[in-house]
Amino acid sequence: MNALALQTYALGKHFGSFTALADVSLNVPAGSVHALLGENGAGKSTLVKCIVGYQKPDHGAVLLNGREHDIPTPTVARQLGIGMVYQHFTVVPGMTVAENLLMARGALPAVIRWKAVREELQAFMAAAPFRLDLDATPQQLSAGEKQKLEILKQLILKPRLLILDEPTSVLTPQEADEVLGTLRQRAHAGDCTVVLITHKFREVLAFADDVSVLRRGRRVASRRVAGAGQQPPAADLAAELAACMVGSETLATAVPARRHDLRAAGDVRLRLRGLQVMGDRGEMAVQGLDLDVHAGQIVGIAGVSGNGQRELMEALVGQRERAGGSVLVAGRPYRATRTQNRELRVRGLPEEPLRNACVATLSVADNIGLRTFDQPPHAWAGLRVPGSLAGRARALIAEYRVRTQGESAPIATLSGGNVQRAVLARELSDGAQVLLVSNPVFGLDFTAVAEVHARLIAARNGGSAVLMVSEDLDELLNVADRIVVMSEGRLVHDCPAAGASRHDIGRFMGGAHTAPIVPPPRQRATA
Repeated sequence: MNALALQTYALGKHFGSFTALADVSLNVPAGSVHALLGENGAGKSTLVKCIVGYQKPDHGAVLLNGREHDIPTPTVARQLGIGMVYQHFTVVPGMTVAENLLMARGALPAVIRWKAVREELQAFMAAAPFRLDLDATPQQLSAGEKQKLEILKQLILKPRLLILDEPTSVLTPQEADEVLGTLRQRAHAGDCTVVLITHKFREVLAFADDVSVLRRGRRVASRRVAGAGQQPPAADLAAELAACMVGSETLATAVPARRHDLRAAGDVRLRLRGLQVMGDRGEMAVQGLDLDVHAGQIVGIAGVSGNGQRELMEALVGQRERAGGSVLVAGRPYRATRTQNRELRVRGLPEEPLRNACVATLSVADNIGLRTFDQPPHAWAGLRVPGSLAGRARALIAEYRVRTQGESAPIATLSGGNVQRAVLARELSDGAQVLLVSNPVFGLDFTAVAEVHARLIAARNGGSAVLMVSEDLDELLNVADRIVVMSEGRLVHDCPAAGASRHDIGRFMGGAHTAPIVPPPRQRATA
């Protein structure tokens, strides 16, 4: 068997007074798939960085096949047969797939004999679990293909232990199942051992043999996943793992109550007709898009990144010019001005809210008050009322559970989840009629994800029309009432979220379409 068995013994790492890892012991049998779960800051990244040599543990040991090894650098890790696929792409944009694969080997000869190298790469690609054009550059690849290239860069080194950090975040469901299924087959064949960092319980239950949970730098649970009679039912195991990640007390208040009820949607709040939006390189990124979003409805836009979703949402919130078509809110032409946003109560939760929805150097109170600071009761006759914004901010900080040193603290000092909570407090506190949301939980931990989803569902239940873009199909299936798929700037599929097939949606995300869809007829509201 070529695969390495991995053990960590009482591994510890401190950054000043902060304990990132506290005596973490892990046992990963050779030829298995071991999943790592945990919230942001739980210690997952620190743990794997100690294993691959990016960080040196303060105490403890890393053992491979039962022998202790000092791994001071990633080069040493590579020599021992350890590879890692990172969450963010490390491909060289100006080089071809062939050149990126060759660069992955590290040291290269002064003269490269390209004919022989190309024959070798073609043989490797023919035996690889997925194939890419050796002459293509990363600019010509989709996000999913770039992720596959990252994995191929490691597979060409024939690792005996492969660590993957969120490898499916930009893949379609079919691509994700293909990648993880292939790696599981390789592991069970004894070619390598796989450690998978993920936040998706579905991937853990479908592809992992074992799973460990980290919380606040400690391993709090390890469970067997595969094997008849050796594990509780999938739903019970997922609930148990979630409780281990955040604590049962937190879980009880964090998980949103999903509603797939039979109530028909209300009137159309947001209507797009023939919308066209140019991309950054002068191409038509959004091509004649028609879409209705009703009151009391969450419409989720699914799609592989780079298919016009970002340009669409930027055009709707006024950050990008429209090239054609119309946008109506409550039957009125909408140009995304501040006055219209106030009158029609159109609100937004953009991706990376600290950069796109906040003034980083201003206080939490001032950021919460950005929409209303010049309106009564916070201002009269152009003069601000002292202490008014601070008082409102304190109330919203408590209601939305924003963890901050106080309302006067700069918002840039908050964690990502707490910035998101503060923006939600501002956007939802006055009864939003239309809510425009882009990748609302990207980079957030389990508790923050659940809180954001619960707020969005509560807004929907209160009558808001919610348009939500997400590259995580599982998120849309859990939160949305209706899912549309965007591909090459067009809507190509439309279906109810209840009972929707992940793989059917994934086919359309991957380009299995011939013509844009026709919007469904408006549902009649019921009393």
